Amino acid sequence: MPHDIERYLNVRSAYGASVAPDDEHVAFLMDTTGVPQVWTVAAPGGWPEQRTFFDERVTFASFSPEREEFVFGMDEGGNERQQLFRYDLPTGESTNLTAHPDAKHRWGGWSHDGERFAFASNRRDESVFDVYVQDRDADGDEAELLAEGDGWLTVGGWSPDDARLIVSEAYSNFDQDVSVLDVETGELTHLTPHDGTVRFQSAEWGPDGERVYLVSDRDSDTLDLWCVDVDSGAFSLVAADTDWEIDGVAIDDESGRIVYSTNVDGYTELTVGELAGPTTIADPTTPDLPQGVAGGVAFDSTGDRFAITVTRRSDPANVYVVDAETGATDRWTRAATAGIPRDSFVEPELVHYPTFDGREIPAFFTLPETDTGAGETPVIVDIHGGPESQRRPSFSAVTQYFLANGYAVFEPNVRGSAGYGKAYGHLDDVEDRMDSVADVEAAVEWLHDHPAVDPDRIVAMGGSYGGFMVLAAMTEYPDLWAAGVDIVGIANFVTFLENTGEWRRKLREAEYGSLEDDREFLESISPLNTIEDIRAPLFVLHGENDPRVPVSEAHQIVEAASDHVPVRELVFEDEGHGITKLENRIDAYGAIVEFLNEYVH
Repeated sequence: MPHDIERYLNVRSAYGASVAPDDEHVAFLMDTTGVPQVWTVAAPGGWPEQRTFFDERVTFASFSPEREEFVFGMDEGGNERQQLFRYDLPTGESTNLTAHPDAKHRWGGWSHDGERFAFASNRRDESVFDVYVQDRDADGDEAELLAEGDGWLTVGGWSPDDARLIVSEAYSNFDQDVSVLDVETGELTHLTPHDGTVRFQSAEWGPDGERVYLVSDRDSDTLDLWCVDVDSGAFSLVAADTDWEIDGVAIDDESGRIVYSTNVDGYTELTVGELAGPTTIADPTTPDLPQGVAGGVAFDSTGDRFAITVTRRSDPANVYVVDAETGATDRWTRAATAGIPRDSFVEPELVHYPTFDGREIPAFFTLPETDTGAGETPVIVDIHGGPESQRRPSFSAVTQYFLANGYAVFEPNVRGSAGYGKAYGHLDDVEDRMDSVADVEAAVEWLHDHPAVDPDRIVAMGGSYGGFMVLAAMTEYPDLWAAGVDIVGIANFVTFLENTGEWRRKLREAEYGSLEDDREFLESISPLNTIEDIRAPLFVLHGENDPRVPVSEAHQIVEAASDHVPVRELVFEDEGHGITKLENRIDAYGAIVEFLNEYVH
């Protein structure tokens, strides 16, 4: 008999590694207590030691390059107004470094001497992010404002001589700029002038501080690896893949070690080498890591090793340490699986299905081991958020629970998803929004033709933008669905944009359309305005403190749909954009299981 949902939600994850200056300890996040906290471990497979003990989630940890201390981030009740804290290992004491609870703070990294750190914050103006530098032992009011932004600024790290910072500005998820900020004068040097939408991401300093390395689609449909000369602004190509995107790069400026990742249909392929010149990578190797999704490179003090997080559908996230020269790997954490045998976790099949305009849409399709191939298996179509995101084959306890209980899971990367190039990512912009919903309808038609699937028991489920997709699919194609589950989803684009966090509105309007210019169109595609077409039972879940998609989106869709279909609503007072606390996740997914058992299974 399968384990219950509580057991599955007690499967742990270890991720987000940072290497201590002694090169012997690795800090990481793990959710053993029900929310992510900071732990450290001193050897592969060693016994981890918990360092932070809060009721709220910790979002990252970054070791000082010189001292036995790290900075970590934490918000309150999911409100995303992250504060930065310093943790002293010898004493176990934490100090709030920012102490501006009404503002968001986004970590920008330690200086190489460990005396200062940089961050971006919207404390001056809620709608924009500025760049600050602060001494490690100063309080939040002593941070120095270096650059005022007029949009979404992010700090990318200190130059090798600590004189400059990389600063990125995002206009949308498919359009960014990168500049270099002089810490003493506050002067910004723009590195990426361009026309139209061009991605410039994952910017890193080169070893000599004369160049910045980044990934960009400036000269192709997919992301390639480039370096740009800071003085001349000249770009040089370092690496490219004709079919797939190079989606991240990490460089150790002391050793010249470089690691970059290629996103191959959702799976990560890593390349490790050493810069033997501005565009030459000597002795590239591929580390011996499990096939799955990998990221979050953190070098040790010499650059000879790096920590990285690896997850796959059949194994939760864990921290590995890689020898940068040989590619040999050690697994440093073993996140517990709550007594559920690892070999019971099922890997997905990567499929491609045709849609209305002849494109092939990629998707992960997983059948339960109980499937007989006789057309009796119910399916959950699980739609990712974003929309500029991508469903990848990482571990999901909820997915494994559904599989263990006889549900198949279908996860499409509809048009607009990241990972498949610039053109694909723009296919759902503004007036083409509903084409992505048509891709979901095409997925269901593909499922109808599959010999394992019961066509009368197909469920739509998704969170955030995926919640909008659920509502839109249920109103546009009402006869396809046995039920729907909307988690923190958008019901009306106009009210969503009016009420979302000030810092997000401009960024989101670039994707969805603006209130000023596209209001009529936004109303026309909002599921709330066609809710009378819905035919299937609906379950709506939300966090009271959600700063991205306000809880009012949930309330209005529940009120409108309750007139003609069975509707349930579950709101968590201490959650934001998603459900993160273990006790809430147990309540939420336990309720979802009851809902599906009543209307589908």
